[in-house]
Amino acid sequence: MTISAVLFDVDGTLVDSNFLHVDAWSRAFAELGAPVDSWRIHRSIGQDSARLLESLVGDRDEEWTSRAKDLHSRYYLEQAGRLRAFDRAADLLAELSSRGIRVVLATSAPEDELKLLMDVLDAGDSIHATTNADDVATAKPEPGIIEVALERAGAQPSDALFIGDSVWDMMAAARAHVRAAGVLSGGVGPSELLEAGAVSVFDDPADLLARIDGVLSGRRSA
Repeated sequence: MTISAVLFDVDGTLVDSNFLHVDAWSRAFAELGAPVDSWRIHRSIGQDSARLLESLVGDRDEEWTSRAKDLHSRYYLEQAGRLRAFDRAADLLAELSSRGIRVVLATSAPEDELKLLMDVLDAGDSIHATTNADDVATAKPEPGIIEVALERAGAQPSDALFIGDSVWDMMAAARAHVRAAGVLSGGVGPSELLEAGAVSVFDDPADLLARIDGVLSGRRSA
């Protein structure tokens, strides 16, 4: 098996941001008079925001959902100084790039959030292309963002590997017919990632880098 492109989710996969998102959504819901337990929010992180809102607060009108999204964005951006890349995340991207593998950040984060994440990663020279929220109408678990990432990598599904931290990532990859590996750094357990379609599970980017030869050869690991 030859891997020509590795596609990465970013939040919870390369950057320690999931729990900032949980806090931002929690504050937004509380301000709108619809408090939600943080553990429920965490389990929804990584999927399309419209689906996240419906699963957590039910059917709401457009004005309410727009206000919730705006508040989430405001509270998240207020905490941007707390963002940090996971240990050796940039080294992982650099190693892949040095092997001639195209690295694409396959995220549906809004453009302003993506810029923050890119700044935190500080790995621009290793990144071939990115995606953002403007590229698809519906985010994960729909496969659109991964399909856009494949196009930008110039790769076929069989030649690519997707790395993510959520069950929504694994579901999206499966729907795009791309092999996927999971990382535990987003807070989701290995059994859930494997059941959702991951062929391998790693602790975090540092663990993945330490076992990169096996990853690229397709050997399973859990």
